[in-house]
Amino acid sequence: MSHLSTAQTAGQVIVAGFAADGPSPALLQLARSGELGGFILFRRNLRTPVEIAEQNALLHSCAPDQVPLWLSVDQEGGRVARLGAPVLKLPPMRVLGGIDSPELTQSAARVLGRQLALYGFNLNFAPVLDVDTNPANPVIGDRSFARDPASVIRHARAFAAGLAEAAIASCGKHFPGHGDTHTDSHLALPRLPHTRERLTQVELAPFAALARELPCIMTSHVLFESIDAERPATLSPLIISGILRRELGFSGLVWSDDLEMKAVSETYGVAQAACLAIEAGCDQVLICEHEELVHAAHAALTHRAENDTAFASRLHEAAQRSRQLRARYAPPQIDAAQIARALAAEDSATIEQRIATASAGAVTV
Repeated sequence: MSHLSTAQTAGQVIVAGFAADGPSPALLQLARSGELGGFILFRRNLRTPVEIAEQNALLHSCAPDQVPLWLSVDQEGGRVARLGAPVLKLPPMRVLGGIDSPELTQSAARVLGRQLALYGFNLNFAPVLDVDTNPANPVIGDRSFARDPASVIRHARAFAAGLAEAAIASCGKHFPGHGDTHTDSHLALPRLPHTRERLTQVELAPFAALARELPCIMTSHVLFESIDAERPATLSPLIISGILRRELGFSGLVWSDDLEMKAVSETYGVAQAACLAIEAGCDQVLICEHEELVHAAHAALTHRAENDTAFASRLHEAAQRSRQLRARYAPPQIDAAQIARALAAEDSATIEQRIATASAGAVTV
């Protein structure tokens, strides 16, 4: 880290999305100059297996030193699945929770992880650790494994273990719990009035159980009134540095959810939110769509670090933690010419059939 400039240190904490037509030359140059921590890909960026493999090989080639970039994706299953066939088609996590076979959950995640690795991904933003206690929740619902914390813990642990077996970093989300909200944080700021006792028993339980096992945890843009009545979790030192770090003992990488979501962007703006998230204890900030906001956040982080020694120290800590973890998840060499054959060798059909057969007699939990 000692060889990095302030601008490079600031860039290491940013992971960026890009438009459907691919990353711009300016964004690629930001990565080549060491001023970007990686990329997140969405369905708009993912076409045929060969095109995906070629694009991902290009993105990884932008890493300026021996530390790989993050190449990440949301591939939970159900309605949150960016990659289509021939990648394993998983049902919503609720189905796996209903089957209640952690062995099957782990096997499915292992096959999925091997396929993601073949494409060059090294991070999957899964599993969901939210407990689905609100049937009217517009954003979580069947993305959760279950309506009780014990089942969520059991299957989230298995899912993360399966990804780890394939050398894919997992990321538990959305801390400290998005399962009981009535509002979609993509559109507005959800608020939860629950007491700390209730939060400890339900929302926090999966995170507490897995805090010392997961490499990454993602925050939620939810305001928890009994803990911090002013700032959503992503921007709250009381929640991230206080509860996640000190109380639960999490030492891995803390990710913000997408800072372009209206729950934070409408009040703070993306650039200010990036600074507040790092100050609160996040190590990596996601800016998922608009390149101009990536550059604005980078400039804001750099400026703040150049004028605030305490913030510069926190930024250095975040960048160092990111680089240390990324070094453990170097992707295999991507062979675009052989990608279809390699993907076909992963037996998706067997797993899909096992899930279909088991789910026919399962009880939703």
